Amino acid sequence: MSDDHTHVQEFFSARAADWDSRFPDDGLAYAAAVAELGLRAGDRVLDAGCGTGRALPPLRAAVGPSGVVVGADLTPAMLQAAVRAGRDRDGRLLLADVAALPLRSRSLDAVFGAGLISHLPSPSENLRELARVVRPGGVLALFHPIGRAALAARQGRQVTPEDLRAEPNLRPLLSGSGWRMRSYVDEDDRFLALAVRAD
Repeated sequence: MSDDHTHVQEFFSARAADWDSRFPDDGLAYAAAVAELGLRAGDRVLDAGCGTGRALPPLRAAVGPSGVVVGADLTPAMLQAAVRAGRDRDGRLLLADVAALPLRSRSLDAVFGAGLISHLPSPSENLRELARVVRPGGVLALFHPIGRAALAARQGRQVTPEDLRAEPNLRPLLSGSGWRMRSYVDEDDRFLALAVRAD
């Protein structure tokens, strides 16, 4: 977990240009995760930590032309890669920190966060900020296109009990941040935790 925005920006800036080519087969996993949000035409959704915007096309498809799709990321190079890929046509891109979003309270129906939680400097506070911008009953999806064990193996490390994405850690973290976990899946081919904004 990073506690330094500069480190996060440096990490992703160095990888932005070839990010999509490193993970070319993730599109179906993103689309499937977006489908589980249960979005409807006209909904308003944020892709928090959107990176190169891989979730923006399925998010736009889910909310239709009358919906609102916003992608926010801390790293300019990732947003530039999203523009080069044409994904800015599917949503408005914001250079913004999820710790202090320039969005009105209760203005969204859902938040999608791919690979987000491990890069949050203050997970509890940051998840509270995401809850602030979502209406009561709105949904949060914390997603990764591979599960915790597969990701650890890819990175040459072991899964540890301290991993924030482990269900015994994530459930109380969400609960203390204004969310109620609705479902949790951690399989080799995906990680997806869905939570509902508490009233």
